[in-house]
Amino acid sequence: MKTYYRTIVLSDIHLGTKASKAKEVVKFLKGHKCDTLILNGDIIDGWQLRKSGVWKKQHSNFFKHIINLSSKGKCEIIYIRGNHDDFLDEMIPFAIGNFSIKKSYIHFGVEKKYFVTHGDMFDNITSKLKWISKLGDTGYTFLLWLNHHYNNYREKRGLPYFSLSQAVKAKVKSAVSFISDYENELAKVARARRCHGIICGHIHQPAIKTIDGIDYMNSGDWVESLTALVEEENGEWKIIYYQDWLAQQEAIKKIAVNKNIDDILPPGVKLQK
Repeated sequence: MKTYYRTIVLSDIHLGTKASKAKEVVKFLKGHKCDTLILNGDIIDGWQLRKSGVWKKQHSNFFKHIINLSSKGKCEIIYIRGNHDDFLDEMIPFAIGNFSIKKSYIHFGVEKKYFVTHGDMFDNITSKLKWISKLGDTGYTFLLWLNHHYNNYREKRGLPYFSLSQAVKAKVKSAVSFISDYENELAKVARARRCHGIICGHIHQPAIKTIDGIDYMNSGDWVESLTALVEEENGEWKIIYYQDWLAQQEAIKKIAVNKNIDDILPPGVKLQK
């Protein structure tokens, strides 16, 4: 049984890094069906692979699954280039069958039109001062390493997951200001493109909000948040947190034996065999 959505948007998977949750994202994809899958940048972390990154079997499994989806021809797959996978610039635009690689994309929803971009080109630090960005990336990688060991400690004591990097972002005034400026600038971009909304990633902050009449949506990441942005059949959007979805699947397994599965699903969720 798979949950169906018109569109699924994933970003910032960062394959090639130790912190990437490739196994989890494949499990999530196997539990869903969609007409359009948008991979919105930083799917492969070329920056880390050039330095000390590690390509694991589960990273290859992600692309095996994507190739499998593409070969069946039932799902259009659009890969948007991000800053960490900027090596794709040399082959953009690229298309084969229903798989394509682009710098940006216009997505037509049920009643609205959305400009889809990873978002790095609207980040002055990333686009104009790459050496500062890479210096920050080194610090972020260290924070993720520390986060991993800290949460191993918490898990052994029965404590829930806690994101150190998300906590730092929330506490540091300059980071909060940057995120707000980033969101506002992208909303302006959507308006300039005559779109109803913007779909982005890049800053690892899942969000759905309205900014001056523009729908701002960020799909988050698969390093910390483990989130997907999905479009339902009626055109409504929502963010799915992997841990919540996983808990829901476990609950369904426990009680589906004796109950009608439609009675235990949240409103609006449609399953297809």
